[in-house]
Amino acid sequence: MGRAALGWSTADLAREADVGSNTINRFEAGQDARISSVDKIRDALERAGLQFIPENGGGAGVRMRERKP
Repeated sequence: MGRAALGWSTADLAREADVGSNTINRFEAGQDARISSVDKIRDALERAGLQFIPENGGGAGVRMRERKP
């Protein structure tokens, strides 16, 4: 969801997160990934403007952070 919201390919996210494309593919398929890799992926998405929404009865999700002038 986050990668799609940015219009990023697997290669784009891998480059921005400094992880391999296979790591992205495995993570998106629900397979195990190193905590350090997951942290890098999240950091890259947040730097790009995504905000992670905690599960609060409506389910967890992501949205674009509001841009401030």
